[in-house]
Amino acid sequence: MVSSLKQTSAAVAIALCLAVQLPISAAGQEGETTQPAPPEINAPPYEAELMRLAEILGALHYLRPLCGHDEPEEWSGRMQALLAAEVTNELRRRRFVERFNQGYRGFASVYQRCTPSAEAASRRYAAQGSKITREVTAKYSRD
Repeated sequence: MVSSLKQTSAAVAIALCLAVQLPISAAGQEGETTQPAPPEINAPPYEAELMRLAEILGALHYLRPLCGHDEPEEWSGRMQALLAAEVTNELRRRRFVERFNQGYRGFASVYQRCTPSAEAASRRYAAQGSKITREVTAKYSRD
């Protein structure tokens, strides 16, 4: 009696899982799932340089207006252009945006007003961003 009750309970559980399409593991436990594979990014060989560039653009978006440069949308506009040219999927776009935001927040947490070191950082980052752009374009451009 107990054996047939266990068999009936197991049959009901399997039928319920099939009815609601719950996965059953090989051990027969309900609801156990395997983690889906993360989406592929297919990053180009210059991905690290572009991520650094996104971070630099975020820093400049904060620093340049702080130090009196009249460029309210210059650096976010360049970031939008980078996203339009390079991003092919949502996960990669999020990574770029996060790096931009890290650059922005990093300097926003340190500088509340323009100081000589903020101005120097702004110049240094602008030069580094320009260098990355030239090098990546020269090395990987198809034109």
